[in-house]
This record gives sequence, C-alpha cells and structure tokens, in this order.
Amino acid sequence: MNAMIEAENTLSAHACEEIDALLKRYPAEQKKSALLGALNIAQHENRGFLTKELMQAVAEYLDLAEIEVYEVASFYSMYELKPVARHNVAVCTNISCMLMGSQSIVDHVENKLGIKLGESTKDGRIYLKQEEECLAACAGGPMMQVDHVYYEDLTAEKVDAILDALE
Repeated sequence: MNAMIEAENTLSAHACEEIDALLKRYPAEQKKSALLGALNIAQHENRGFLTKELMQAVAEYLDLAEIEVYEVASFYSMYELKPVARHNVAVCTNISCMLMGSQSIVDHVENKLGIKLGESTKDGRIYLKQEEECLAACAGGPMMQVDHVYYEDLTAEKVDAILDALE
C-alpha cells in the first residue's frame, strides 16, 4: 500500500516528521507558513496528486481551515488534484523561455510522447503539465522541470535523453 494512503487516507508518520521539520523554521503561531511544503510532502508520497482527504489531513495537522488548504492547492500549478502519471514534466512557457524557443520544446515533447499538454502517456509513465508560467530559471531557457529537477538550455536531443531515461 502507498506510504501516504493509509487506512483513512491520512498523513503517514514519515510525512508528519517532515512537516514537523518544516514547522521548526517558523514561529509557532505561523503554521500556515509551512503549508506549501506540507502539500509538497503529501503530494509526493501520494503518487503525485492530492486528494480531498489528504488536504483535510494537512489542514488538521497545521490547524488551518480546510478551505485555506484547498485554495492554495487549487491555485498553484505545482499541485495536482487528480491522478497523473509517475513522472511530472513541466516545460516553462513564460516570456523568457518562449523567446529562447520553449514552444519548439513543447512541440517536440508532445510529438515524442504522443500526448498534448495536460495529458499523461497511456503507459502512465509521463504527465505533461498543462502550463508552467515560470520556473525561475530565465537565464537557462528553454528549460523544463522533471520531478522537481531542473534542466536548462534544452535542445531536442537533450529532451530525448532526459525523457528516455525515465522509467
């Protein structure tokens, strides 16, 4: 069974330990400061997406209203609210990367994988995010993030090597 999804779809002991480490970075009355990190932890342990139950568990753990957690999870593009493939691929399409050729990278990835933005491969291996506004690597564009790892100065050949290495 998945480490995150226990009997009641709650946070695992490991996730709680990681969230506790985050909480130590902030004043006790500022638990909300750990929300982004807590959602990352929950999503990572749950095959790359957040369920309603996991968001409720994060809210309870951080003493926040459930709606506060849902608002954050539904606003930021780094969180997925539905199941996705094993590997999350996000090509930056912001102006800097666009001017450096990101659209050709998006086109190449779509053609290589046979999917469009916002879709997963049929084998459940790769999910191509719908849009990634900015990944904060403007000097290294075009760039993409694969499972939280940045790849910069992309070419079609570099993209092929990166994607082919994913299991």
